[in-house]
Amino acid sequence: MSVEGRKRPFFTAEQVSWILVAPLLIILLFFLFLPMLTLIQVSFWDYNEWTFFPAFIFDNYVYIFTSNVTFATYWKTIQLTLWTWFFCTVIGFTVAYFLAFHVRSLTWQIALFLLCTIPFWTSNIIRMISWIPFLGRNGIANSALLEVGLIDAPLEWLLFSDFAVVLAFVHLFTLFMVVPVFNTMMRIDKSLIEAARDAGASGFRILIEVILPLAKPGIMIGSIFVVTLVMGDFITVRFMSGGQSTSVGRVISNEIALLQYPAAAANAVVLLATVTLIIAVMVRYVDIRKEL
Repeated sequence: MSVEGRKRPFFTAEQVSWILVAPLLIILLFFLFLPMLTLIQVSFWDYNEWTFFPAFIFDNYVYIFTSNVTFATYWKTIQLTLWTWFFCTVIGFTVAYFLAFHVRSLTWQIALFLLCTIPFWTSNIIRMISWIPFLGRNGIANSALLEVGLIDAPLEWLLFSDFAVVLAFVHLFTLFMVVPVFNTMMRIDKSLIEAARDAGASGFRILIEVILPLAKPGIMIGSIFVVTLVMGDFITVRFMSGGQSTSVGRVISNEIALLQYPAAAANAVVLLATVTLIIAVMVRYVDIRKEL
């Protein structure tokens, strides 16, 4: 049969591609884009003490960008995020480095990695609240420090403080840093490390000039997880600070409880824009598409 006589395919390659991605596009449309558009729309509505109603005003955004209280809340949220990111990165990188380069057996790597995930088999709320009896005035930590004579009186700042909030965040979200960094380190060609060692590089130089640059994609992915989770959290700040600290997520939660949905929507839009900006800055320094 001649080429001209052959039947043309029912769909072209481009049409087949669109058909394959259509289910994902539909899901994103109904569960991501439409809710975001609704959120933006409600952020321009007005409200009073009893209800909220359609309008087109900028008062909600004007208050956010002109209020010193709102600025202090966002700054406190960013501070908690930076401290949590720092400790999660240090701990996550150390654990991943140990598993990838100091544990030679694949069986032991898997076993130790699963051991790290055991605390995550329970609810976040349970793991967070478990710190309260440990850090309390008469808790295990203060009792142990008093017993060995390191302190003369219980430490008040262990609980219901920014320290407790950051500690709980690090406990809750460190695994989100360990997993991508460990995955990246396992892909590093061991011959590169051997070549650096044969060239006379010390262990520290190998870590800084070989392993760390190659682990950047994993660090960035873990950073995205940690930053987005901490920026949007409100329950941890509420319980672990004892009401003495705040965050944008907690402000949004309080506004929803007071039926101030337009104000909550405006704060949510600004928070989303802030997180997006932070992530955009991070991804400019590394191509995470190679990792994905």
